[in-house]
Amino acid sequence: MDGQSKRNFVFYYPITTRWMDNDMFGHVNNVNYYSYFDTVINQFLIEQGDFVPQKSQQIGFIVKSSCSYISPVSYPQKLIGALRVDKIGNSSVEYVVAIFKENQENASAVGCLTHVFVDRDTHKPTPIQGRLREAMLSAVIPT
Repeated sequence: MDGQSKRNFVFYYPITTRWMDNDMFGHVNNVNYYSYFDTVINQFLIEQGDFVPQKSQQIGFIVKSSCSYISPVSYPQKLIGALRVDKIGNSSVEYVVAIFKENQENASAVGCLTHVFVDRDTHKPTPIQGRLREAMLSAVIPT
């Protein structure tokens, strides 16, 4: 699997670039990609996993992240954030999130991020269960 093509993802979400996303070189600054990744992951968790960020007893902490920048994007381009799950553990999940220019098949950036789910109060890892686990399983591409 090449990992950079839209066909290698399961869920897709529109992203609106903002004027402030551009840096002095006229393209979206690298720090904004992590904001895009976070938005895509949380939209997925909310819409597919019935996650309620303000109330859920189980919350996710990002413990590892990386990004490969392939081609620049700039405001006012419309983007698509795509997500898949590569691995689900007892309390952790590894996502791959890609950013595509609208109507393009190859990613402009690909991020790999790991969430560990913990109890909101104790911050101790807790098993991913129920609708949240079902959502994550639905984002895995069968091998």
